[in-house]
Amino acid sequence: MQTQIAPNELESPTGRVSAVKTFLISGIGTALEYYDFLIYGLAAGLVFNVLFFPDVDPVIGTLYAFAAFGTGFLARPLGGIIIGHFGDKIGRRPMLILTLITMGVSTLAIGCLPTYETIGAWAPVLLVALRLIQGFAAGGEWGGAALFGLENAPQHRRGLWGSFTSMGIGLGTFIGILVFAITSAAAGGDLVEFAWRVPFWLGGALVLIGLLARISMPKEEAVKVADSATIPFVEMFKRRPKEILLVLGVSYGYNTIAYIGFTFFLSYLTAIGYESTDALISQLAYSGVLIISAPLFALLSDVIGRKKVMILGGITMAIFLFIYFPMVGTMSIPMATLAFAITGLLTGITQGPIPTFSGEQFPARVRYSAMSTGYQLGAAVGGGTASFIATWLLVVFNNNPTAVAVYGAFVMLVLVLCSLGLRETHKLSTAEINDD
Repeated sequence: MQTQIAPNELESPTGRVSAVKTFLISGIGTALEYYDFLIYGLAAGLVFNVLFFPDVDPVIGTLYAFAAFGTGFLARPLGGIIIGHFGDKIGRRPMLILTLITMGVSTLAIGCLPTYETIGAWAPVLLVALRLIQGFAAGGEWGGAALFGLENAPQHRRGLWGSFTSMGIGLGTFIGILVFAITSAAAGGDLVEFAWRVPFWLGGALVLIGLLARISMPKEEAVKVADSATIPFVEMFKRRPKEILLVLGVSYGYNTIAYIGFTFFLSYLTAIGYESTDALISQLAYSGVLIISAPLFALLSDVIGRKKVMILGGITMAIFLFIYFPMVGTMSIPMATLAFAITGLLTGITQGPIPTFSGEQFPARVRYSAMSTGYQLGAAVGGGTASFIATWLLVVFNNNPTAVAVYGAFVMLVLVLCSLGLRETHKLSTAEINDD
């Protein structure tokens, strides 16, 4: 017998941590961290093609910028595996503090980077290196933050509490877009010279707020266990290989659509003639609606089941993609704003339940490792390539966005099929979820 720090079990309504404190730790911390991770996507869609890849055609430069954006996703599975392992072995708290500090420092450094004009090819090299560090931190962040909500929730509200992370992602996106929009407006639409750095500097400073919340997290209690020498990463593949692959598929579908909506749609609007400030304002509607829709549909999953909600989200999003492009093609700002708002609503259908739906597939002792590995591999394959593939399809099909809609419908089909393959968990007790 050895002493090991055991993660919190799925607690009762009388658990130690209140809903408000859980949201501050899980939701607000994730909001600040994903603000840092996602403002890179905004910059990639708006200015990085000029600043770091200036010697090529603007469309090709955008492709390069999105490829650099995707490198962050290459490191996310590694972050999920390594940080998830230690999160299962020594506790959630130290890992969540580590990821927040790592993200803040790397984001601040991006804001200080010299551009291609100053140091030549070293500029994109350093940009990619810092993006890899961001990806590593984000890979470990999502699983731990989601589990803190899930494992402290009342049994009949696990979906809602688990969605605090989803709300945080939406909130971080909203703050990032708002900061970029204000910065763009203040700079007269010219982000290239200096203004693009401001959101990165602010992101590095804002991380301190999330850090204060996470330092106050309760420490997990040490308990006696017989298998403390086991490696969660190895054990999860022995016991739950099917579930890991299916969570990967769900994550692939969700992350592909989420990052098409967040990064590609923004660059698409500016490419067809919208001003960058107008495009950012339209995307504020996306994030604002997402903050509300994610917890509402997570709560619905507590009532009718996770699978039904995930399937609803996959089908409705697949249909709407064929409507989105004609809406923004009207060149009407109100119509584009409405299109983005609907996209946020439909994205929230799957984003809300996905943390709890993924976490409930695994027992507590390997949950951080298992759900992080499956989810982050799917995020790397889907989210890391989404904007690049969508932009490439536009180039190949002579700027016909129907090809992008077909691509999006395909990934939604993957999400629906993989959701069907996972077990329904909304009525399962803690003992049943943790039973091997």
